[in-house]
Amino acid sequence: MAQKPSIPKGTRDFGQVEMARRNYIFNTIKGVFALYGFQQIETPAMENIGTLMGKYGEEGDKLLFRIQNSGEKAAAAPEKGLRYDLTVPFARYVVQHREEITFPYKRYQIQPVWRADRPQKGRYREFYQCDVDVIGSDSLIGELELIQIVEEVYRRLGIRVCLHINNRKILAGIAEVIGAPDKMIDITVAIDKLDKIGVEAVNAELIERGLNNDQVAALQPILNLSGTTADKLMVLKTILANSETGLKGVAEMEEVFALIEATGVQLNIELDLCLARGLNYYTGAIFEVKALDAQIGSITGGGRYDNLTGIFGLPGVSGVGISFGADRIYDVLTELDLFPQALQSTTQLLFATFGEAELRYALSWAKELRARNIAVEVYPEPAKMKKQMGYADEKAIPYVAIVGSNEMETHTVMLKNMTTGEQKQVTLDELCTIL
Repeated sequence: MAQKPSIPKGTRDFGQVEMARRNYIFNTIKGVFALYGFQQIETPAMENIGTLMGKYGEEGDKLLFRIQNSGEKAAAAPEKGLRYDLTVPFARYVVQHREEITFPYKRYQIQPVWRADRPQKGRYREFYQCDVDVIGSDSLIGELELIQIVEEVYRRLGIRVCLHINNRKILAGIAEVIGAPDKMIDITVAIDKLDKIGVEAVNAELIERGLNNDQVAALQPILNLSGTTADKLMVLKTILANSETGLKGVAEMEEVFALIEATGVQLNIELDLCLARGLNYYTGAIFEVKALDAQIGSITGGGRYDNLTGIFGLPGVSGVGISFGADRIYDVLTELDLFPQALQSTTQLLFATFGEAELRYALSWAKELRARNIAVEVYPEPAKMKKQMGYADEKAIPYVAIVGSNEMETHTVMLKNMTTGEQKQVTLDELCTIL
């Protein structure tokens, strides 16, 4: 009995239409990254497990895919795992190649990552990330450029978004002033879920994680803070008056918003004090981007990390980066019907023929057109014309060049516009002009 073909849950095949659309996303993002001087690298799909463990928090570590057998002698080989994100491998890369790179180092990376998560809408076990980072500078110009990149990428894609921003120093200051400085990670992991599970469930989780009722009560003004950005920062200065770390976070946010105003950024930006981002390595500004017209969660996220390279032996190197979730962006573009129609086919012209001599004639024309950088196909046999035309329709090829004995005698083709149905005889040069 033949085996029924299948793929693992949380993964997907991508046909020609999907790949054209994905490449549209990747090329749009790459084009914006290049405008700001970022250059592309790639790292292996698998890393030593020691590189990955302990970088993503307790919940993240549980989602690492481990590779059971790497084909090496078990006693000699370190255990390996599939990469969970692109930031930790990037930190490892920076330290390993520190003699070859110039700081501040601006790189981008577009590759798949893997998470042993429960598959559901908008959440996959294998998915692509499009990361952009600058490392080796403390300047908040890094944050500004990432915000400008977000603005331009989504302007080009036609998606209306809101960028949520916060600062982990503010969160650390809050933990400090409520008397729970050692619970900062517990607090951030819990309040990061506020928009998903609501304030009551967050409070219950905070109690579960070891905060007392007074500490949870002290958090409520933060969870419910509203008003303009300036209003929120003013209130925070009062709340965090006794926390040096917290006030530094407020000052950083003030500077970032001043840069945003000075450079005329038009992006919808919200200071969101409940934004925490679950990853342990963030130390400063943190970002999340959500689509305004689709319910799908975060489609871009990232932040500032001060010492991620220190784990690998290069301390004191600060970086900031964001990651565009290509798969979720794809889902948003699909839901909102924002993909350009022209992506359906890269072929501009199909040659359809009546016989073997005509087929050879078409092949010589096709060679000449390709030399002029025009994408063409030749139907591989002189089948019924209806079948050849149906092929062009299925692939959304805009023009068909029909070749019969009369066309061969006059050194022309009969060109059919598949949209309008118009037909006319054209020479090779005329054909090139039209295409």
